[in-house]
This record gives sequence, C-alpha cells and structure tokens, in this order.
Amino acid sequence: MEKNGKGPQNLDQMPKFGRFGGGANRFVPSEKPREYKKTLQRLLALFRRYRKALLGATVLTLLASSFSLVVPLYIGRAINAYDLEKNLVDTSLLQRMILYLLLCYVMVWLLQTVNGVLMAKVTQRLVKDLRESFFSKLQRIPLIFYDRRPHGDTMSRMTNDVDNISGSIAQTTTELIASLFTLVGSLIMMLSLDFFLTLLALIAVPLFMILTKIIAKRSRIYFMQRQKALGNLSGIIEESIMGMKMVKAFNRKEETLKEFRKVNEELEKAATKALIWAGFLMPFMGVISNLSFALIAFAGGLMSVNGTISVGIVVSFLTYSKQFGRPLNNIAGMFTNIQQALVGAERVFEILDEQEEEKDVKDAVTLMNPRGEISFQDVYFSYAKGKPVLQGVSFKVHPGETIALVGETGAGKTTIVNLMTRFYDLEKGTITFDGMDLRTIERRSLMENFSVVLQDTFLFTGTIRENIRYARPEATDEEIYHAARVAHAEDFILKLPQGYDTEVSGSTDTLSQGQRQLLAISRAVLSDAPVLILDEATSSVDTKTEKEIQKAMVKLLKNRTSVIIAHRLSTIKSADRIYVIGEGKILEEGPHEELMRLKGRYYEMVVSQVGNGAVSEG
Repeated sequence: MEKNGKGPQNLDQMPKFGRFGGGANRFVPSEKPREYKKTLQRLLALFRRYRKALLGATVLTLLASSFSLVVPLYIGRAINAYDLEKNLVDTSLLQRMILYLLLCYVMVWLLQTVNGVLMAKVTQRLVKDLRESFFSKLQRIPLIFYDRRPHGDTMSRMTNDVDNISGSIAQTTTELIASLFTLVGSLIMMLSLDFFLTLLALIAVPLFMILTKIIAKRSRIYFMQRQKALGNLSGIIEESIMGMKMVKAFNRKEETLKEFRKVNEELEKAATKALIWAGFLMPFMGVISNLSFALIAFAGGLMSVNGTISVGIVVSFLTYSKQFGRPLNNIAGMFTNIQQALVGAERVFEILDEQEEEKDVKDAVTLMNPRGEISFQDVYFSYAKGKPVLQGVSFKVHPGETIALVGETGAGKTTIVNLMTRFYDLEKGTITFDGMDLRTIERRSLMENFSVVLQDTFLFTGTIRENIRYARPEATDEEIYHAARVAHAEDFILKLPQGYDTEVSGSTDTLSQGQRQLLAISRAVLSDAPVLILDEATSSVDTKTEKEIQKAMVKLLKNRTSVIIAHRLSTIKSADRIYVIGEGKILEEGPHEELMRLKGRYYEMVVSQVGNGAVSEG
C-alpha cells in the first residue's frame, strides 16, 4: 500500500513490520534462534576497549578478595587463643589477630570503594560509546529499514536495552570476578584445613549447577518476551502521541487504550514470570547452602569432640564454607542482571548487524559542474521479493527540463524519486546522472545535487531560521530571508511572536501543514541544487498560496532540472513532459496538450478531476 506513491503498493509487499498500523501485532518482530554464547562473547569483546581500566579494577577486586579470604583464618586463630582446659588466654595472640582483622576490614572497604568509582566510570563510558555506535549505525542503514520497523521499538533498544546492559555491567563485572576468586580461594583454604570436610562442602556444587541450568533456561524466554513487549509498548506510545489528533478525530481513544492495555498486560505477565523464575534461584540456593552448612557443622562438631581437629579450625572451616557458598549465591543473585544484559545486548547487536547502505565504490567520482541530466534504463525494483513495483522503466530527463510524474496512488511515482536519489538501490537496470551510473558517484556528492520537498514535511527542534538553514548550514541570514521571500513564507514568519527566531519542533503543531510546506520550499530555494524534486509539495496549501508559489516556481524551476509529483492539474500542465505511471511501467508520455489529444489514461485522470465541461472549454 503506497501513500501518494510512497512505499510498497499493497500490504502483501510490506515486510513483517507494518508501517501504517494494524493492531499490536504490527510490532512483533520475526523470531530468530537465540545465540547467547555468541552474544556473551561479543559483549566481552566490548570490554577489551577498556582493558587497562578493567585490569586495574580486577587487581583491586582480587586484593579486596584476598583480604576477605584471610579473615576466617584470623578468626579461628583468635578463638584458639583461648585454652579452655587451662582457662588461659594468649592475650598477645588475641590482640594481634584483632588488629589484623581490623586492618583487613578497612582494606576491603577502601579497595571496594575505589573499585566502585573506577567501574562506574568504565561502565558509563562503555554505554556512551555503545549508544554512539548505535546512533551512528542508524545513519548508515538504508531507509527501507525504517519502513519495516516501528520507531518506538528502535528507540526502546537504544534506551531501555542499553540501560539494561549498563546496569548489569556495573553490578556484575567485578562482583563476578570477586566471586570466582573467593570460590577458588575458599576451596584452597578449606583443603589446607581438612580434606574430609571439604568433600562435604563440595556436595552442594552439582546441586547448584543443576538448579541454575533449569531456571536459566526457563527465565531466559520470559526476559526476551519482556524486552519485546517493552519495545511494543514504546511503539504504541510513540504512535499515539504523534497521531493524537487522528485518535481524537476518529474517536479511537477507547480502542487505542484497549490496545495499550493489551500490550501492557503482556509486558506485566512476561516481566512477572521472568522475575518469579529468576527469583526461585536465591531461595533454593539458600536452602542448599544452609543444609551444607549444617552438615559440615555436625561433622566438624563430632570431629572436634573426638579431638581430631581443634575448635578454632572448625570455626574457620565453617566460615570458609559460608564464603564458599556465598559466591555461588552471589552468582545466582547476578543471574537476573546477566539475563537482562544478554537479552538487551542481543537486541542491540541485532540492529548493529543490520545491512548498511552500499558503500561508495573504490573509484567513486565527485560531481563537478553538474548539468542535471537523469536517465532510467530498463529499471526494475521491488520492496518484497517476487512482487515488483517497477518493471523495465526507461526515460530521460534533459538538463533544465521539467517533468511531471502522475498516476494513481501506489503506482510507484515516489519510488522512482527514491531510486533517483539512491534512497533505495535498484535491482536491475541502470540509472545515470550526467551520463554516469549512480553507483559510481559518491553518495554524498550525489545528494548535494538534489533538493527535495516532500509531501510530509518534517521540522527539527530549533528556530525557523535554523530549519531553513538546514539545507545549507553556511548560508547567511540574508540568503535565508531571500529564500523565504521566494517561497512566500516570509509573510507568515514575520507574524510569529519571534519571527525567524520562533522555536518549532517536528512533534508539535504550532504551524499548519501549509506553513510547514512553505518552510520546506524555502529550504529547497536555499539549497540551490541543480535538480529539484517536488513530491506533492503544494498539496497542503490553499489555492491562493498555491498560485503565489507557482509564480515563485517559475523562477525556481528556471535553468534547473525538475521532477514534479502531483495530482493537481494546475501544478503539472506546464511541465515539458508528463509521464503517466501505472502497473509498474510508463503508460504514456508527452506534453499536456499531446496527452489530452490521445484521450488515454492521462485524459481520463484530467476528466475525473475537472469534468468534461472544463476539458472542452480548455
């Protein structure tokens, strides 16, 4: 379905993501097999950019963990300072152990504080770079990507998913290193104290692993569903806010609210299930850890009574067994964050892996002294495989010539313009500019030679002056004023509160659609490119303003190659040649008078617009 010549001709040609609505399902992306190992590898690869800072954080973490590891040893020695049989206390040993314990606790606090500050800096730097990479990627992706995907979902990936990555990185990176080091260190210390008790402590390990595997497999599914639902919700919110006038105009408030509630409930269910499954882990881990502790305490107590080991060693071992179980509990606690990071990273990497616009060929040329000659030679194009939009289209636009493209909505008029400017790349055939294949010309150089006024005008947040200057940043204020006067925009601009310095935005309705189009035409005038494309550029202005613009267009179109897409007869009848597009082909071509004499498709269009009587009088 094409809106005034834009995009695919029917819904079957639209990719999976719908652009023009269709309920909550329009936001559902196609499923792909999940490769969490690959995602984790790529996530770890990002850390390599900050390896020096991470190495410092790792050293600090290992030092803090080392001080923590010797604490149980000093506690056991402090207890052994008491001789219960002789009722004596080794005061010197006790004081020394207490001093060592105090030093260990202070060092752990100091090292963890410095490490926290360092990791906060690394994390935020990584997130900043990741967002920049994401946004930079969006500039290089072909426009067809934006036709396929809801903007809200893309925005959600850049904000929510990247935030999930950053939050998880901050909480888990050093904690994971500390947990692994503590796990290994505690095991070594336990082995040095008693081999049998160590075997009892290790019984819990396979139970931990089995439990983690079962819960991880289940909760991962719900975490992915949650992130998808969040992207869907963002898409609905964005559409509703941008199209609030239409929602109210067609009295669709209740339906929109129902749709929002439906997706919001899906998000609630997925998030609840994800958190419940992830939440199972810690309690079960705690039960296993406590049972293991009780078993070790029972066995150690019997061994102490039998005189096999001292009470101090049993206390030290129990403390180490807790330290041994704590990293496993910590890893279980990090489980939710790690899952969120992997799901978020996968969604971010999916965009980063999107195919980019074709790069300029090695010997791409820069256009010098462009004349504005454009030629289509047997061009084929389709948005969806097997459903062509253009089939063997051929025509030539001479320098300084004005042509008009007419046809029914969805005929492919704007598609021709999109191919002409390389917004899309053709499938078969050749398009040339000044005799050179478009693919051999630098994309930037090519775009500098086109000035485009679209039917849907977009204004960027800023002043009117800045929006007109967007076409040529180096333009002087006087050139801006001249462009606005030529486009007949200055009259309404000077009536605004701050004139040219009035703040406007693409998402607000402080200006009418007609005023926005006048500003877009002002941009085109300021651009002064050799080729001008007008895609229904006067469709939203009143008849009086249209006539004034047409007078201005006489100057604007002079000595300039121009391509006009329009339905109004008054806009196209003065064109040097008119091409009638239909069924993916050029059905008729020629000046207005010649096409009228043919009494073919063009004649029927004119009659349907102005009536038989007006045609006869003309």
